[in-house]
This record gives sequence, structure tokens and C-alpha cells, in this order.
Amino acid sequence: MEYVTLGKTGLKISRLGFGGIPIQRVDAAATKELIKVMAEKGINYIDTARGYTVSESYLGEALEGYRDKFILATKSMARDKDGMTADIETSLKNLRTDYIDIYQVHNPSIEQLEQVMAPGGALEALIEAKEAGKIGHIGLTGHTMELFEKAVDLPWVETFMFPYNIVERQGEELMRKCTENNIGFIVMKPLAGGAIEDANLALRFICANPDVSVVIPGMYDVKEIDMNLAATEDTSPLTNEELKKMEEIREQLGSNFCRRCNYCQPCSAGINISSVFLLQGYLDRYGLGDWARGRYDALPVKAGACVECGACEPRCPYNLPIREMLKEAAGKFGY
Repeated sequence: MEYVTLGKTGLKISRLGFGGIPIQRVDAAATKELIKVMAEKGINYIDTARGYTVSESYLGEALEGYRDKFILATKSMARDKDGMTADIETSLKNLRTDYIDIYQVHNPSIEQLEQVMAPGGALEALIEAKEAGKIGHIGLTGHTMELFEKAVDLPWVETFMFPYNIVERQGEELMRKCTENNIGFIVMKPLAGGAIEDANLALRFICANPDVSVVIPGMYDVKEIDMNLAATEDTSPLTNEELKKMEEIREQLGSNFCRRCNYCQPCSAGINISSVFLLQGYLDRYGLGDWARGRYDALPVKAGACVECGACEPRCPYNLPIREMLKEAAGKFGY
């Protein structure tokens, strides 16, 4: 296992980390098995969030007896001091620990970031918690270049998390600035929210970039641990054939695709928006028409049920035209 220093935090972390979103699909027992295997393999970085429903509590139960083997990061969407103070206490309780290594401000807009840093904002709570030893370091996460550009010059930002993958390379210049400013750079969406199927190629591409501190693919099955480890430990140069495949993936996906972050939910009509787009991807890109149609048919609410209220679109961090995309999906699937 390769370990690196996570920027100005000074923490020694494994290059491969664990993204805690998918364990919402399993249970506490399965999470416990994941933690046990990761400890054995030397993966020591765990990322979760207040917003990932049961993720913190599952991890808290699983980490009993293993806490000292992991660097633990979580995050909150609270923007004011009182809300952040309450979330930190909830995280400590859920994670069954008396300290959290990294606590992150979760995906603020530029306007919300100003609120975070203003008097009475969430940053005051984070600084107080750090002084009290409840958290070790303060980070920031985001999806937009505007936020990234702001983050790299903020003195309190010790780590920054941003999407980076074969398709989304817009942050590479600012990633280099993170290195220059000694900010740990954490890669989210390494598989573009599941849109990139070749995990080995995707992770090898990411880990070849020296400005990457840690990559955190979501994992909920122990088989994924071995697969992802093999990819991140493979330091062989990408072949011409692999580079060609990367270009093909970029051409297929473009920029107008769903990353399955689910910030758009809940849909007022009950549509599982990311599932619709995932199945459309299988229909359009992977030649799995019958398979995709069968699973689309099983969805309780179809894309055609969209009432065009537009509530989903302001929530999307990628500014996708979700209503138009749902119309397109309904047309391709027939309803």
C-alpha cells in the first residue's frame, strides 16, 4: 500500500480511500466486514457525511475495535454556527468516537460559502471544535470550478474534495495549485458516478496524477476492495490502446450526464431520476437494450411522469437540464 501526506494536515493516508455513500444499500453487518478487510489491506482513509442517511451510524458500529487504524472524515451541509455545532456532535455520536480527523463543509454555493465564513457562520463552530480536540482538520467539498477557484486561496482549507475522472478533467490546473498551497486533494466521482464502467482504467488514470492525494471510490462489497486496490497499485504507464479507450469514453459521455449524486431528489412525482439516467446510459452506450428496458419497466414511476415542476434542477450541482433529459429518456423507453 502506498501512503502519502494529506497536505497541510500532516496525516499519512493510503492512496486508495473508502467512499461511504454506497453502504446505504447494505447493512451494519456488511459494513463491519468491509472495515475488517480494509484494516487488513491497509486502507486507512474513510469518507462519509451527515447527509448519507445511515452511513455514519453503520461506520460507527463497524469501527469499534478498529478506530485507531483509520483516518475518519465526514461533512455537514450546515451553514451557520449552531447548525454545524449540532452536526459535529451528531457525527461524533454516530461514529462512536471522541474525535473526527477531518470535518468538511459539504458542497456550498459561493453565496453559502460567504455565510459559512461570516460572523455566526459554520466556520466558527469548526474552529471551536478543532480547538476543543473534537475535530483535527477542516476541509471543503464542491462540484463547481467557481468554488474550487475560491477554495485554493482560503487559509483555513486544509483539504478540498472535487470530481476528477477520465471525463471530468477541468480541475487539473487548480489541482496543481492545491499541491503548491499544500492543500490535500481528495478525488470524488472517480467513475463519474458509475457512468465509467472500466474501474481499473479510471483509477489508474487518476493515480497517475501526482496532484491526487487520495481517491475515494464508493464500495459496499469486499470484492470491490481487491479490484480497486489492484488498480491503484498498478503503476505501469497507460498504453496507447488504453489512451484511445479513454478518448472513446469522453466522446460517449460528453459533459451532459448524471453523476448519480442524488442531490436532485426527492422528485415531486416520485421519479428515481438517477436510476432513469443510469438505465438510459445502458440503453444508449452499452448495447444492453433488453436488459435496460426490463429494469426500466420495473421502476415504480417512469420518466414520462415528470410534471416539469423544475424543483430538481436548482439542486443539481452540475446544472443539468433534468426536465429535458427526462423527456428524452421517456421518448427512448416509450413512456
